[in-house]
Amino acid sequence: MAHDSVTRALIPAAGRGTRFLPFTKAMPKELLPIVSTPTLEIVIGEAARNEITDVVVVLSPGKGMIADYFSPNPDLEQALKAKGDQKGIAAINRAAELVSISYAEQVVPRGLGDAVAHGEEFANGGPLAVLLPDDLVDDRDDVVGAMRRVYAEHGGIVLGLMEVPRSEISKYGCVAPIGEAQGDVIAISDLVEKPAPEAAPSLLAIIGRYVLPPEIFDAIRRTEPGAGGEIQLTDAMRLLAGEGVPVHGVVFRGRRYDTGDKLDYVRAVVQLARRHPDIGEQFNQWLVEYVSEIAAETNPGVAQ
Repeated sequence: MAHDSVTRALIPAAGRGTRFLPFTKAMPKELLPIVSTPTLEIVIGEAARNEITDVVVVLSPGKGMIADYFSPNPDLEQALKAKGDQKGIAAINRAAELVSISYAEQVVPRGLGDAVAHGEEFANGGPLAVLLPDDLVDDRDDVVGAMRRVYAEHGGIVLGLMEVPRSEISKYGCVAPIGEAQGDVIAISDLVEKPAPEAAPSLLAIIGRYVLPPEIFDAIRRTEPGAGGEIQLTDAMRLLAGEGVPVHGVVFRGRRYDTGDKLDYVRAVVQLARRHPDIGEQFNQWLVEYVSEIAAETNPGVAQ
C-alpha cells in the first residue's frame, strides 16, 4: 500500500536556549551561525534537499527575529545592488527561496509533543516530518530522504536512529528493535526515553528527525504531561505503537553535528568551517599550525 508523500516539515524553535545565555537573552539560539549561516537555515536547506516544499517554524513570543531573518529586506537588497554585490543578494535571499516558510506560535513551552501539536492545521491531514534544529546533518549525507521512502512503503512512524556507546545512551530516547535490520531499516516495538545504560533495550538512539502520521495529533491530545510537566512526543508515539501503528527506524551512519550545547556547538563550527567555500582552505592551514602549537606547548620535550 502506497502512502502519501512527505512534503511538509515542522521545526520547533520555541525553546528559551538557556544553555547559550547571555547570547540568547536577545537572540534566538536557532540563529547561532556556523561561520555566517544560521543553524536553522542549514536545517531548512536539508529539508529542501529532500523534497520538502513547505516548512512551519514553531516560535515562542519574543522570537520574531527568526521570521525577520527569513523575510525580504528591500533596503539591504537595494544597498547591495548599488554596490553590485550579487553574491550578497543571493545570500540574503537564499533561505526564503528554499521552501515556503510559515510560522506558528507556542505561547507556553510545554514540550516537543505540544510544539508538534501546533502543526496540525499546517499538516492538512497528511504526514509531517519533524526536524530538530540542534541536529545538523552533513549535506553529503542523507537521512530524511531515506525516512520519506520508508514512510511511503510502510506508513506509521519513522524515526532517525544512530548507534551510540552504552555510556551515552541515557542522553537520548532509544528504541527496542524487532529482529534484525534490513539494510539500514529496522522495525521497532517500543521507545524508551533516556534509559539507564544497563536498562537500555538497544544502543540505537533517536536523533532529531521524525516522520509522523496524521494520527499523531489525536495521540498528543490523549497524552498526559510527563517529565517536567511537559507533553512528551515519545509518550504520544508509544501510545500509537501500542495501538498497532507501525514504527520503523532508519539507522543513520553519516556525519551529524550536535549544536545543543556550547562545546558541541564549537566542535560543529570547526568541522563545518573546514569545508566552507570561502574560508575552508585558509582555515585548514591555520588549524594545522595551531594544533601544532598546542602540541608543542603540551609536550615541550617532543621534537617538532
